[in-house]
Amino acid sequence: MAQMLDAAENASPVDAVEAVTRELGAALGARSVTFLIADLSGRALVRLTHVPLAGTGAGRQGVDEVATMMPFAGGPAEQALRTQMVQVVPQRDSWTVLAPVTDRGEAIGLLQMVLPDEPDPRVLEEIARTAHVLAFVVIANRRHTDLFEWGQRTTPFTLSGEIQRRLLPASFTCEASAFTLSGWLEPAASIGGDTFDYSLARDVLHFSVTDAMGHGVASALTATLGVGSLRNSRRRGAGLAEQAEAANADVADHATSSGSYITAVLGRLDLRTGVCALLNAGHVPPMLVRDGEPRTLPLPPNFPLGMFADTGHRAGEIALRPGDRLVVVTDGMRERNAANLDLPTMLRLITDLHPREAARALADAVLEVSGPTLADDATLFIIDWHGGHSEDRRTRAGADQERASAALPD
Repeated sequence: MAQMLDAAENASPVDAVEAVTRELGAALGARSVTFLIADLSGRALVRLTHVPLAGTGAGRQGVDEVATMMPFAGGPAEQALRTQMVQVVPQRDSWTVLAPVTDRGEAIGLLQMVLPDEPDPRVLEEIARTAHVLAFVVIANRRHTDLFEWGQRTTPFTLSGEIQRRLLPASFTCEASAFTLSGWLEPAASIGGDTFDYSLARDVLHFSVTDAMGHGVASALTATLGVGSLRNSRRRGAGLAEQAEAANADVADHATSSGSYITAVLGRLDLRTGVCALLNAGHVPPMLVRDGEPRTLPLPPNFPLGMFADTGHRAGEIALRPGDRLVVVTDGMRERNAANLDLPTMLRLITDLHPREAARALADAVLEVSGPTLADDATLFIIDWHGGHSEDRRTRAGADQERASAALPD
């Protein structure tokens, strides 16, 4: 392990992953070792290959890189990410091992190895540990290069999409002893200003889902103003009402488009008690799934942020029970053709899925009823409350496998 970390540190950021996999391949006598990164849609893996300028390769071409997309089809690769368990696939004269590259439930990708002999449990454990180390290598090195981001972008971004991407958290999924959360944004053809955000303090989880009025760059700039204000006041220790009032004033005072505003749900979850304060500023009401049954949460009404400069804001609260699921969506999930989705029924059908797969299942369902291109962004944010904040997690290689989604049926 020390040799792998040294190899990663000594290599260029664009070569760090290859340096680690090369060390592992040599140690295990592998025929090939490949890192497959999850694309931003969550529906495919991408193989990144370095190709010299004069070379060729199959797939999407960069300056001297090739990205080959491999959509999920319910096979071993998808099963590995879904269950967060190593998959071993026998071939005619070799064995293919697929190990999830995961950190705190964020499914970054897969480590794929082709071995000449069937691996024993010791070898599989070593591969699983290395895949976990590889997650940290990717997280550390993607700060210094666009390579990983380029590989994940199987669909080109507009300028508004680029701006909006920077407003999202670095990881869409987070597992802790007391909760599991995952967020998702399904882009429209013209970005509509949706965002989600979260931050974990010692005993508190802060989160927000926002939707800036309009579309395109103007909407993305309004979203930037709102998210920046919320983060700034949150980091100063402000409560939910203070955060909302600061963002309300900032959007009203500084938005470049006249009449701009942002709808939002702001949350503050006390991890010691499970009491969740929620503030709804003109947004789609959040939903609670308890004992498999979804219901809309009644909250004090508030105007959207930036609509009226001097208005006040009030929060409500709910005491979560272990097993509860909190779901926040934007109006892209409820408007136009997307309104044809029976959201309560869908929430009942996916109660057993990890929030990571539940968010993807909801996004897929919206696309199925709305067509391949949405009229508005659709954002999802899901929190599963487990309780037991003071307890240690029970993890293996970056994930709590007991809380992962079950394998797809054959």
